[in-house]
Amino acid sequence: MNFNYYLPVNVVFGCGKVKEAGEIAKKYGKKALIVTGRSSAKKSGLYDRVNDSLKAAGMESALFDKVAQNPLTTTAEEGAEFAKENGCDVVIAIGGGSIMDCAKAIAFLSVNEGDINDYIFNRKQSDQALPLILIPTTCGTGSEGNGFAVLTNPENGDKKSLRCNAIIAKASIVDPECMMTMPKKVLASVGFDALCHSMEAYTSKISQPFTDALALYAMERIADSLVDLYNGSEDMEKWESITIASTIGGMVINQAGVTLAHGMEHPASGLKDIVHGNGLAALTPVIVEASWKGNEAKFARISKILGGSSAADCAAQIRSLLEKIDLAVTLSDLGLAEEDVPWMAENCMKVSAASVANNPVVFTQEEIAEIYRKAM
Repeated sequence: MNFNYYLPVNVVFGCGKVKEAGEIAKKYGKKALIVTGRSSAKKSGLYDRVNDSLKAAGMESALFDKVAQNPLTTTAEEGAEFAKENGCDVVIAIGGGSIMDCAKAIAFLSVNEGDINDYIFNRKQSDQALPLILIPTTCGTGSEGNGFAVLTNPENGDKKSLRCNAIIAKASIVDPECMMTMPKKVLASVGFDALCHSMEAYTSKISQPFTDALALYAMERIADSLVDLYNGSEDMEKWESITIASTIGGMVINQAGVTLAHGMEHPASGLKDIVHGNGLAALTPVIVEASWKGNEAKFARISKILGGSSAADCAAQIRSLLEKIDLAVTLSDLGLAEEDVPWMAENCMKVSAASVANNPVVFTQEEIAEIYRKAM
């Protein structure tokens, strides 16, 4: 057995911890760039709470609030220019995975010259970025727990991760209370994304004992909490469970990677700007049906966590969960069509080669195209 495990992430977890944002951030700079989406952080009052905390700690701030779902490389470039123009020396993200990923890219581009796509495709490398503080408001992507930033190039639809240790947060303030304003449909989507992270890391060909242990813990927490929370439970222990499971999901994919569901979803949302968790919902059951024989023991364990009995019924258990959270969708439901399949299959091999290789069964481009068709 041979493996490496390295993840220097500082998770500050607990209800009410967001009020410590200023004291935490002042260790790393004097003026913060606060990165948010267009409205939710302001409507919920979280932006004001964080900004007030910064002021109380003697810090200044500037606001960049232009991040949309499936963040663009061009938005990150614009944010980095804004950060430099305003003399910001630390970046604070308030939001879901899109906001955190874009903030990571902004922090990176603020101190690195050139085209970010060169860094994404490893034509250039750097281990420098502005310090990052991440405050997740959705229990899904786990971006607060890793060094990934998924970005879409609007020129060609490539959706791929910038990956480096420089964009691991100096501190991730993970406060379950920040999750409780999510609409139900957002909770369903991000909760399923979190589950997929742990399922994929667990079944990845580069999984290892540490990631296996963490992934199993996270999957059990999500199985125990997601449906109840979707149905309106206000049980704080369940909110804590799903929140910590989401962060763990981000941590395990940093080490073990993702597999084919994420690999195939990125071309779909790169092409059509669909909600990431919804794309995973359309693809994951079909992919599990095609992949479970590649690691029957682990797929059986997942099935049992979800209420099943064997690897053969794992896909059925996933479909049952999706039905309970009103997320049983197809790619056709999301606006994709048969004519999109060749491009998506080709793009999958381009942007998701590692995910294809990590899958328990490694499929050809033609086989991936057929899986897309089955998911229609």
